[in-house]
Amino acid sequence: MRMLTIIIAFLVGVILVVGIAAVRAAHNAAKAPVAGAPAPDFTLNAQDGKPLSLRDFRGQWVVLYFYPKDFTSGCTKEARNFQHDLALYEQKNAVILGVSGQDAVSHEKFCAAEGLHFKLLADLHCELSARYGSVVDLGVAKLSARHTFLIDPAGVIRKVYLKVDPSRHSAEVLADLAELQKPSPQS
Repeated sequence: MRMLTIIIAFLVGVILVVGIAAVRAAHNAAKAPVAGAPAPDFTLNAQDGKPLSLRDFRGQWVVLYFYPKDFTSGCTKEARNFQHDLALYEQKNAVILGVSGQDAVSHEKFCAAEGLHFKLLADLHCELSARYGSVVDLGVAKLSARHTFLIDPAGVIRKVYLKVDPSRHSAEVLADLAELQKPSPQS
């Protein structure tokens, strides 16, 4: 009976922590830049330890995606799908940049383990994540929330994704990118 009480107390604690994290993520999402706004610039180190800035990619579309943690199931699925579709993004003049709070060493290991050929950026204190309204503050730790921003070649946010399903997100972004790249009808 005592063991059952401990298990129930543990499960209630987990549910409370997850619920609090969800509320905090929703609160921070309200601070996310909106479509039509200039994308906040940044400079962060990639998995190779070299700094990258958003302005380095002017003239290209940028898929800036935030994710909680390397080597977790949802994050791995999302990264694998972006990698699977990488050639399609490249055909559309788009680069993929992933952002989370792990360091460059963790990102390098994650890229090697999963065969990822796009850049993962180390947002060690989740400062960039916070600027994009994409941080979950758990009190004892901060994680990047699973959000994505599709940025056009001029540096303007064209699409914001605050509810991301990792299993189909890459296909969703590709479809939106294709729609945004369609020539506008002539009057």
